[in-house]
Amino acid sequence: MRIMGIDFGTKRMGVALSDELFITAQGADTIQRKDLKADLAVIADIVNRNNVIEIIVGLPISMNGTHSKKTEEVLEFVGILAKAVSVPIKTWDERLTTVQADRAMMEAGLNGVKRRRLADKVASGLILQSYLDSRKRG
Repeated sequence: MRIMGIDFGTKRMGVALSDELFITAQGADTIQRKDLKADLAVIADIVNRNNVIEIIVGLPISMNGTHSKKTEEVLEFVGILAKAVSVPIKTWDERLTTVQADRAMMEAGLNGVKRRRLADKVASGLILQSYLDSRKRG
């Protein structure tokens, strides 16, 4: 059993999976967006192949705590995804995860092209790791 993290984007979605003990998150995949039906099928396949029991979707909240157009897009996607998979879905505050992901990749010496290619996967891992860490505290 695993927990899945998603960093939602209009062109790509990063996907991360927890280990089976729900301790660590690893970036697993980047889904190149095609159309909603195809995207949902890819996610459902990942859920089924990896025995995912819960999905965490990063929610882009503004630094002042307000919702934006992007926040509403993610919430709409979560509602549609909930009809396509049979596992619980939660949103998780993703403020600064893209910045953290970019910083970590820069520190690892990755150039701009490699960073852009990996950014969504790394961000999904950070979102999921934050959620997993909160479970340990709670």
